[in-house]
Amino acid sequence: MIFSNKDLKKLIIPLVLEQLLSVTIGMADTMMVASCGEAAVSGISLVDILSVLLIGLFGAMASGGAVTVAQYIGKGDREKVARASNQLFLSVVALAMVFMAVALIGNRQILSAIYGDIDAEVMRNARIYFYFNAVSFPFLGIYNSGAALFRAVGNSKVSMQVSLFSNIVNVAGNALLIYGLSMGVSGAALSTLISRVLSAAVICLMLIRRGDVPISRKIGLDRPILHKILYIGIPSGLESSIFQVGKILLSSLTASFGTAAITANAVTGNVGNFQLIPAGAIGTAIVTVVGQCVGAGQYRQARQYMFKLLRIAYLFVILIGIGLLVFRNPIFGLYQLSEETTRLTGQLLCYHCICCMLMHPLAFALPNGLRAAGDVRFTMIVAIGSMWVCRIGLAYILAKGMNLGIFGVYIAMTADWLVRGIFFMTRVLTGKWEKYMGVLTKE
Repeated sequence: MIFSNKDLKKLIIPLVLEQLLSVTIGMADTMMVASCGEAAVSGISLVDILSVLLIGLFGAMASGGAVTVAQYIGKGDREKVARASNQLFLSVVALAMVFMAVALIGNRQILSAIYGDIDAEVMRNARIYFYFNAVSFPFLGIYNSGAALFRAVGNSKVSMQVSLFSNIVNVAGNALLIYGLSMGVSGAALSTLISRVLSAAVICLMLIRRGDVPISRKIGLDRPILHKILYIGIPSGLESSIFQVGKILLSSLTASFGTAAITANAVTGNVGNFQLIPAGAIGTAIVTVVGQCVGAGQYRQARQYMFKLLRIAYLFVILIGIGLLVFRNPIFGLYQLSEETTRLTGQLLCYHCICCMLMHPLAFALPNGLRAAGDVRFTMIVAIGSMWVCRIGLAYILAKGMNLGIFGVYIAMTADWLVRGIFFMTRVLTGKWEKYMGVLTKE
């Protein structure tokens, strides 16, 4: 077997810790800025949804590079690994620079077009936070590219260590700028920017000094390798962007239900993200494991590892979900919410946790195995179709047409999870995904 149980632990445990730390960045911003009022929390949450759309696009490109690198590692072709690593950095950073320029120039216009007539104080805070986030995009792109390369070779410990460093900087910066200098949302945003700049610098230094990942010294386009990265990156990017566009449309719908609904949705998202950490980490591990197995021509092992990792994801999702349900009230106390918002958040979190236990790993961890094998178009079509029909269309019917409000949005979201899970599991069980194995490493 290519990966022993010890190898899987070395890969998965740092990924779980890294994703845990990643979630705490947004959670720390929200919790520490809560002292400035619910308008500040709402402003940050609205920008976070929009930023994830842009970040997800170059994150998808990084995923395409990670799959390509993992397959070449499995094949044992270090020269192609170096070329793919070089193209990954060039493509992701170039895309991040474009997004930064668009976000800086169209700050007010973008926010107004998406969220419309929202509270003036919420909009002011959102604009401030959006400016700082835009400046951080290239640095986040550099970090994501470097982290993707380390994970592709099976060394997730490095990206975890850099994430730990970034979180320490962010929390310390929040304490100084929000509490010490009373900068409010500006302090939270500046702290996040500084942490991302430093994490980009550190991951680059690690790539240069450690030598885990060979990097080509040739600067310029390598069309054959770039084409392979885009083969995975473009469908994944379209899928990610449509997914986030759907979330933005729904956030606009949520905003129409008032500040209490916006805040309850934001807090539920922040707290509920802890339950999604194992599935997200294991989904990332699946890319490395399945990618290397496919590159080595070990297709049977690729299938075995995919199901093994899926079972582990379900175990952790269930355990963490139970923990969040038991300790939800003490957690809510950290956010200084009003009584109405606390009640609404508790209801949303209970529903979210239970549905995650049943459906989330199938919907979001399993398809990474298909992508790692090269079956990216199917996952893109299913994700986009399910998004528009279930998550968006059904949400407007339930939330507006049937007057279910924010609960209608959550019911539609989990219907999307169910549909995705059914299609992806069917794809795996029928074996149709297997015909794409080895496509990327063919010359």
